Amino acid sequence: MDQNATPLPRGFRVAGVHCGIKQRSDALDLSLVLAEREVVAAGVYTQNRVVAAPVAWDRDITPSDRVRAVLINSGNANACTGERGATDTAAMAAETARAIGASAEQVLILSTGIIGEYLPMEAIRAGIPMAVAEAASDEPSLLQAARAIMTTDRVPKVSHRSFPVGDRSVQLTGIAKGAGMIGPRMATMLAVIMTDAALTPQAAQRFLCSAVERSFNCISVEGHTSTNDTVLLLASGEIPLDSGAQARFADELEELAIDLAKRIPADGEGATHLITIQVQGAPDERAARQVARTIADSPLVKTAITGGDPNWGRIVSAAGYAGVPFPPDRLRLSVNGVALFAKGVPLEFDAAALSQSMRRAFDVRIELELGMGEASCTFWTSDLTHEYITINAEYHT
Repeated sequence: MDQNATPLPRGFRVAGVHCGIKQRSDALDLSLVLAEREVVAAGVYTQNRVVAAPVAWDRDITPSDRVRAVLINSGNANACTGERGATDTAAMAAETARAIGASAEQVLILSTGIIGEYLPMEAIRAGIPMAVAEAASDEPSLLQAARAIMTTDRVPKVSHRSFPVGDRSVQLTGIAKGAGMIGPRMATMLAVIMTDAALTPQAAQRFLCSAVERSFNCISVEGHTSTNDTVLLLASGEIPLDSGAQARFADELEELAIDLAKRIPADGEGATHLITIQVQGAPDERAARQVARTIADSPLVKTAITGGDPNWGRIVSAAGYAGVPFPPDRLRLSVNGVALFAKGVPLEFDAAALSQSMRRAFDVRIELELGMGEASCTFWTSDLTHEYITINAEYHT
């Protein structure tokens, strides 16, 4: 979908501004999602034991039916900043609340960027009223908001879904950021999904948790779980949903979350390939995900894809150390539709042709059959390039 045509659900306005967190004067670094009235909010957060101050703040608030705004800064993670970090998060919420006529507990805070540095609060205090003044419901404002949450991202990440309910249409629109320090449970990524559907806080939390499990928990760049990972779902309540519409909503939310999640490894730092790993025939979904994640996090698999090397032994051996018992003689492997391994032995294939296919295509697909059951998992990752090393060697952390 053309991002410039992405609509905003009813009841929301957004903005992205430069306030001075990032040094470049043209670099947007403060984003605002503003609800016209109190909305339902649910959240899913990093499973890292070390969490940034905004994660602790948001966990205490969600799920809720009283949220009015989400303020997001990029360029500084406000992580590992102790009591001052918590105080600064509360101050960001209070300043935003004052500007929109709400209370601090109605404002969610997200931060992303460098760990271990204190926020430039004077710049943020100056930026909040600018963001409130510029908040609008048009497509350019949505893209500005998406750009303002970027760090090493090359492109903004926006996705939209809609479906009919009676004579009206429910809208779901999300923005996300993430390109590096990406690992399951979640990654160095932020996402805010807005909808004009009517949901209870409990339903919103349930739908979001289910969607995240098959999307943001199924991506990786290098397997490094961050301190700030957050996915929020905001529902303005404009359109009531019956049980059938709720089921459709859950499906659409999952599809939108998958689309946003895939855009993260596709934009992985230095990435030249998006790798889709489909594991089938597992005894349960947990086992399928564990095998897929292990393959996705293997530097040897990633570098083979970078070089267009159909080195299937790296994939098979990664599956073998994933900690999931399976009979090797039932294993089947294909890459880009070419069968490489089955029943414990290699298959004949045109290595030069497959290598060329891998080099030319941005999308590379690995399909693995374990032969033990009916469960499956689809997982997405990026390849590993020299550029990734350059970016992370020079990125101050």
